[in-house]
Amino acid sequence: MKKILGVIAFVILMIAAFHVAHEFIQKKKEVDAFNLHIDEFNACSESKHWSCAESHLKFLLKELPNDTNLQIHYAGILFEEGRYEECISYIESRHFQVPDFDYLVQKSKLLIRERDELGIKDYGHFRLELEGYASSIEVQEALSVLEVAYDSIANLFQFYPEDRIHVVMYQTEDFQGIGPHPDWVGAVYDGKLRFPANLMRFREIYRPILFHELTHAFVHQMTRAKVPLWLNEGIAQIIDGSRTGLPRPNGPVPSLKDLTENFVQQNDRAAAERLYWYSQKMTEALLADAGETRFVKLRDALVDMKKLGTDESLKRHFCKKQGDLLYNFVGRK
Repeated sequence: MKKILGVIAFVILMIAAFHVAHEFIQKKKEVDAFNLHIDEFNACSESKHWSCAESHLKFLLKELPNDTNLQIHYAGILFEEGRYEECISYIESRHFQVPDFDYLVQKSKLLIRERDELGIKDYGHFRLELEGYASSIEVQEALSVLEVAYDSIANLFQFYPEDRIHVVMYQTEDFQGIGPHPDWVGAVYDGKLRFPANLMRFREIYRPILFHELTHAFVHQMTRAKVPLWLNEGIAQIIDGSRTGLPRPNGPVPSLKDLTENFVQQNDRAAAERLYWYSQKMTEALLADAGETRFVKLRDALVDMKKLGTDESLKRHFCKKQGDLLYNFVGRK
């Protein structure tokens, strides 16, 4: 009898230990999942992928519905996504007040009023802000060109961004456009597509500029990887078409390091032109044998750069590495 009782006691202890271990493992899984959502939310927010950030934040809010910090972040995401009325409504439904809320409400109301004054009900695939004055005609012309560019680039890559692309039209008297080619410093993509409102007065150059910078926005939306500058600029130049067919510039073949650093800010115009030229030629060489679906393959390579790195991703999709593309020009005249 004692042996039987001993066995029963042992079995009970084992069952209890199993349940404790199971609960511990389950709890650890839940903690790990929660932490994963925090990490993904931070990564998406840092890279300004707002739809991605929102999906992870909603999970966190479901777990911690009364966390004021998460609620502040959620209001900020609604604003960043251009959902201004929803942002204001959400803030007004909260039971606490912070300076961040005051700013978001005031800024949202300003942008709603700005939109109404322009007489434009919907910015389409874009979220627009004005810094200074821009006429309704300039804004409508810009949005019209951007929508055409959006459709063209989306069709090329077979990729449609989850987030609206943030556009800032600023006022300046300095920008006059130069020569037959665009002044790349007149417009820039830094997470927001920025260009001077009076660019729209120069019909011969605004199309390639907007196509160029919007291409950067698409590249940014495709991946959270840091895309090497030569490839980023090479893709944009191929799509905008403004520099195709230019002769090889004088001067030495740049190093891969030169082509990876931020040569957009290069003070020496001749050096900058040389870096842009090699960027385009290297990208053309990358795509040369990839067939009709080359831009779809390029999209997949950009996506994979996050986990594989640049060279391994290019090797997987194009059987080429950065150094191979540049080596073709070494020793040639």
